[in-house]
Amino acid sequence: MSAPILFESAIKGVQFGENVKIVQPVNIYGCSIGDNCFIGPFVEIQKDVTIGNQTKIQSHTFICELVTIGDDCFIGHGVMFINDLFQNGGPARGDKNLWKQTQIHNHVSIGSNATILPVEICSHVVIGAGAVVTKNITEPGVYAGNPAKLIRK
Repeated sequence: MSAPILFESAIKGVQFGENVKIVQPVNIYGCSIGDNCFIGPFVEIQKDVTIGNQTKIQSHTFICELVTIGDDCFIGHGVMFINDLFQNGGPARGDKNLWKQTQIHNHVSIGSNATILPVEICSHVVIGAGAVVTKNITEPGVYAGNPAKLIRK
């Protein structure tokens, strides 16, 4: 029986703004985090991610490559960002050309356990807990459900 290969969570190659607070353990690498941000425990933020100023990211959230989150945003517990739409019937398996970008503008709150596919979400939007965002959101308001739909302006 052979021993497993062990990796440790870490913070590597991150560009931090002023007054960033992080609760460990986290796995954050190759990204940029703005001023006055909070990152909760058990969060992974991958490379080529940009987080704006005054943004809070709660525990157990996964932010994959190619995601940009604006200023004054709130990302709830267990939010999952997706960049691979399985265009060929399965995972891209290293073909990053198949990955898509996600753009979250300013003053966006995303409720716990929401799933965000590669989309653009305009400013001043609330995404309800457990929602699945499958399409761009171009109008401020409150969105909920699977797929997420506008429920209140």
